[in-house]
Amino acid sequence: MTTRKARTARRLGGEVSRFGTVGAVGWVVDTTVFNLCLHAFQLQTVRSGLLASSVAVATTYAGNRCWTYRHRDKSGHTREATLFVLFSVLGMLIQNGVLALSHYGFGYTSALGDNVAKNVVGLGLASAFRFWSYRTWVFRDRPRVRPAADDAPPPRTPVDEAYRG
Repeated sequence: MTTRKARTARRLGGEVSRFGTVGAVGWVVDTTVFNLCLHAFQLQTVRSGLLASSVAVATTYAGNRCWTYRHRDKSGHTREATLFVLFSVLGMLIQNGVLALSHYGFGYTSALGDNVAKNVVGLGLASAFRFWSYRTWVFRDRPRVRPAADDAPPPRTPVDEAYRG
């Protein structure tokens, strides 16, 4: 592996690791709020799922901005937050769509069935989508600054080489 490829692989591995850690914290928040809403407050299943996912999205934005993608461009906060919410909502729809399909479509209405559908299958699909979309669209790489043609040193000539000394 070339040095550049090795650096890229290490950086991607670090991002995946940090994204997973932030996601694990988000999962704990999501699962806790989901089960509180569902069992303690007796809210409907999908309503509980959407509320829990919303709280988890706020938690994971802070973690991803401040830790996972801290080295990425920070210039467009409004654009970044808007795209984060957009892709998080799409991920939320994936995750809770699996829950709704399992609960209402297939009739798996037990607490275990709801948690597996939402927090295992749905979360796995939504996490893959979120990692790709956040990395590609939300937390973009900083633009590389190349020297302008006027700033570049003039090309060396044989005469320059002779006087180098």
